[in-house]
Amino acid sequence: MAAEFSPVDLLKDNSEAKSPPLPATSPEVLTALVHYYRGEIGRMAGWRDRIDRTSNWAITVVAALLSVSLSTPASHHGVLLFAMLLISLLLFIEARRYRFFDVYRARVRRMERGYFAQILSPQAPFKPNWAAPIADSLRRPAFLMSYRAALCRRLRRNYCWMYLILLLAWGLKISSPALQADGSETRHVRSLSDVAANAALGPLSGWLVIGLVALFYAAIAYMALHKEPGDGELAHGEVHV
Repeated sequence: MAAEFSPVDLLKDNSEAKSPPLPATSPEVLTALVHYYRGEIGRMAGWRDRIDRTSNWAITVVAALLSVSLSTPASHHGVLLFAMLLISLLLFIEARRYRFFDVYRARVRRMERGYFAQILSPQAPFKPNWAAPIADSLRRPAFLMSYRAALCRRLRRNYCWMYLILLLAWGLKISSPALQADGSETRHVRSLSDVAANAALGPLSGWLVIGLVALFYAAIAYMALHKEPGDGELAHGEVHV
């Protein structure tokens, strides 16, 4: 007759269950280290792929809305302002993904500098405690950079050029010839007041729209030129994202 176990016995057995044994020999340690390294490479590559997808979406949005806005003089310049808002949203999404990517990249590079580089070419100033920061990160994962630093870094890498292209297209748009409803050309832009008139957006005056765009791009320029103290992983070599 099969033995019967009560719920109390099952809980007791579960409480007495032991964790998997730790590697005891050097070959076991090396095997575990290699598998862990491969796992971190996979997670880093996965988040890198997400970053690239967001950048591709931003490039697609810029190209599509530029085509819509510049295809005909009758299209509204607000399309380009909408494109600026869309790529700003994608920039915030990419900065969040970049913070996750940076955690796994830092672990991988620490292993490469502290262990694999010493295997390939040993150097005198060897730091045997390279694994301690990785262990601390595994026990209590934490971001290594602020959201602001991630925004500034991604803006410098890719998004500043998209914003610049949109600004040039918007300036071309509001300074292009104005057309009446019947399609007959009436006048060309000859003064700043004409540019401001073309920049009007619904109830907002043209000067107000130009001022808001100027403030927005001043903030973009500040973020692109601003660097946080301490470069982190960028201090180790020139290959970075």
